[in-house]
Amino acid sequence: MRMEVHVHADIPILEGVSKKQIEQALTPWLDYLDAESLTDAKSVEPEEPGLRFDDKELMLFVCWTGEIGRSFHAALESALENLGPLCYEAVEVDMTLYHDNGEQESRLLFVGPTAQAIHEAQRRCMIEDVSSLLSRQFDKERVAEAITVVNDLFDRDWKEKASQPQKPERAFETYTRPARKHLH
Repeated sequence: MRMEVHVHADIPILEGVSKKQIEQALTPWLDYLDAESLTDAKSVEPEEPGLRFDDKELMLFVCWTGEIGRSFHAALESALENLGPLCYEAVEVDMTLYHDNGEQESRLLFVGPTAQAIHEAQRRCMIEDVSSLLSRQFDKERVAEAITVVNDLFDRDWKEKASQPQKPERAFETYTRPARKHLH
């Protein structure tokens, strides 16, 4: 079963990292696309740049739409995990799946240099989401109360992870984002 997917991110890259190193990290994704380089990883949407590394801004721009099969997720996850150590900081990678029945499913992936950097990026995104949602109804003081709870949850989560037996550190995490109605 094939479906369409859109992947979007602006990923800051460490100074001194070359385009070749990025291409090597992204090999699982490039192989899936049967592409030899970032330039060959074209989006099916002509106005989207696909995968592009700007060596002046030290930024990997990802705005790619394509038709995918079952093995795409593993290829993307492997590529992001390889890319993590080349990242300057952890950021979110937004992936939207478009099903044949018209429904869409959003997933928020995170890529970054360390598990702690990814944890902090997840905290930042959660705080932005909760603040945005609650500020529609409540004043700043009440929103700040909720943000304190969110911060406490993230602090406890990190302490729990730190107390567990060490797992190999991953430079990639994923979670499913609740469906939202897009008004544009």
